[in-house]
Formats: sequence, structure tokens, C-alpha cells
Amino acid sequence: MKRYIFPLILGVVGCAILLNLGFWQLRRLAWKEQMLAEISAQIAGPAQDLPTEGTDTRALKYTPVMMAGATTGAEVLVLSGQKGVGPGYEVISAFETGEGRQVLLDRGFIPEAARRSPRPGTALIVAGNLHWPEETDSYTPAPDLAAQVWYARDVPAMAEHLGTEPVLVVAARIEGDTQGVTPQPIAITGIPNDHRNYAITWFSLAIVWAGMTAFLLWRIRRQQI
Repeated sequence: MKRYIFPLILGVVGCAILLNLGFWQLRRLAWKEQMLAEISAQIAGPAQDLPTEGTDTRALKYTPVMMAGATTGAEVLVLSGQKGVGPGYEVISAFETGEGRQVLLDRGFIPEAARRSPRPGTALIVAGNLHWPEETDSYTPAPDLAAQVWYARDVPAMAEHLGTEPVLVVAARIEGDTQGVTPQPIAITGIPNDHRNYAITWFSLAIVWAGMTAFLLWRIRRQQI
């Protein structure tokens, strides 16, 4: 019996750890699905005016807003891509509201071929959502200011460069001349939610571990016969 104790303990403890990790991922899945449902409801909520000047919009991420005014013609292009279209850019324009405030407007996507197309200032009515992307890290290249090409949406840096408030509105619908820019509304599809796959992986490993334990115990029993 002593020969069975160690592999049995190892098998039980290993299975317990793996099952616990699987159930933890299921709890994370429930939490993430609830969070995504809340974000979806917030994105689709009633539109509001822009928050007052000086408001930190990080806490207002996804809030729907409506604004009228015009782009100034100043913009930066953020390297991007679109399935079925290929490489291109997100157009981030300086936008002046009717009250004289200037904010950042993510107008949407253009393909690579439209990079040098003229986009002078134009009057627009925009329905969109406040956003504060977290796309930069220590590996993000510095923007190519000469070419006006950026590699991530960095709200404070783009606002300083274009001379606007650090407020970014991602357009969902635009009334007016879009100048060939296709809006890319905020959606939860870009938020990762792999907890179900992680849970399946841990539960599968638990089954394999249990099978290996049973096989080892069987081998020990065969050796004793």
C-alpha cells in the first residue's frame, strides 16, 4: 500500500489544483460577461453633451455624446488595418465645436491609398462615444511626426500635438461630408474574453492528469502481481 500513497496524493492534489483553476476561469467568465453587458448598455445609451472643459474623461470611457462643429483640417493618422480591405489608417482630427472648444475626433478608417487625399476642414454633426484607449507600451514606436503617422492612439500626446483638449470622441455616426472616412464605432468585439477557452484547457488537463494517475496506479499494481 505504501507504493500507492505518493502517486495517489500527487494525482488528487494535481487534479484539485487544475479543477480549481478551471472553476476560477468560469467565475472570471461570468464577471467578464457581466462587464461586457454593462459596457454594451453604456455604449448604446442616450447621447449627452460633451463633459465640461477640464473633466478627466478616463472615468467617462464609452459615454455616448453628440456634438456639432467642424474639423479644422489638422489631423494625425494612426496605423491600422481592416479585414477585407487591408492596411490603412485611423483618422484622428482636431474638431472645433460650436462653443469654440477643440477636441479629438476619431473619424474612422481610410485605406492606404487614401492617405494623401485632401481632408480640409468640414462641418459635421457627430454621434459617438468618449474613449481613452490604452494602446501604448514601452515597445510602441514613437510617432513619425514628419509623416503625421502614429502607431497607437495616445490621447494626451495627440491632444498636445494638435492643440486640443485631451478628449477623444470615436465617431459612430456622422452627418456631413465624411471625405471618404468610414466610421469605426466602439464595440465590445475588441475586448478579449478567452476565459471559456482557458477553463476548458484547465479541465482537460485535469482529465489527463487523472488518467495518468490511474495509469500509474495500474502499473504499480501490475508490478506487484
